[in-house]
Amino acid sequence: MEQIRLALATALRDRVIGDNAEEKQAAIMLAPGERWFGPDRPIRIVHTDASMFIGGMRALLLQSLHPLAMAGVAQHSDYRNDPWGRLQRTADFLAVTSFGPAELAEKTVERVRFIHSKVEGVASDGRPYSATDPHLLRWVHIAEVDSFLSTHSMFGSTPLTPEQADGYVQDMAVIASKLGVPAPPTSVQALHDQLKMYRRELKSTPESRDVVKYLLLQPPLDLAARVPYSLIGAAAVATLPVWARADLRLPWLPLTERVVLKPVGSLVTTAIRWATGVDRVEPVTQ
Repeated sequence: MEQIRLALATALRDRVIGDNAEEKQAAIMLAPGERWFGPDRPIRIVHTDASMFIGGMRALLLQSLHPLAMAGVAQHSDYRNDPWGRLQRTADFLAVTSFGPAELAEKTVERVRFIHSKVEGVASDGRPYSATDPHLLRWVHIAEVDSFLSTHSMFGSTPLTPEQADGYVQDMAVIASKLGVPAPPTSVQALHDQLKMYRRELKSTPESRDVVKYLLLQPPLDLAARVPYSLIGAAAVATLPVWARADLRLPWLPLTERVVLKPVGSLVTTAIRWATGVDRVEPVTQ
């Protein structure tokens, strides 16, 4: 098990953090300046935990079930050739907005909003879409928040109280509002209510099945990277709701998941914590 843990840690650090880990840490975590969130906010507990990597994968899978949101990803994203890159860019955005100086966070949000303004087209069912559509922005947001909360509750090193869980949703609503999401949820109950509102719009499509293919079954990675990546994917699948797995045509094997997949998720998060030390870095505040 120790050899497996060391191999996972090395591969994850090389792929997820990269060669510029210290540079990123200095620019985001250690740079002086006011932050959007104080040191007591739940967002710091969740977003410094290694379970975020599993949550990021879960969010991509869940988001793919909205045909219009998925059309934008399929037509304007390079996830097929660079699945690690998509996860890393999401992680970088969350790191900057959660921990970085407010000025840097504002610039990062503006850059994302500019990119969104260029993402538009027509889905395979003939409907037009735009990444600036408030309805689609809300879906992407709530799928992320639900995924990060779900994976943290299962694999996080520091469990949240019910009050902290509500606080986390409130913190994420601050970022969502700056991105243009109208009326984002500010409690766990409101989050679940909004998720239910989208249920009728979600379905399996050729694009969502392509996501499963490229993210889980045939990622364009070498063997060394495929092992940790596949374990992250397996753990992410284990946390998806049954209806989402059915729509994505993923199997549900309760016994296998309880005995194998969920312990694998714990192993992966332990390896990430050991490799990155993210749980031991506190951002500077002024």
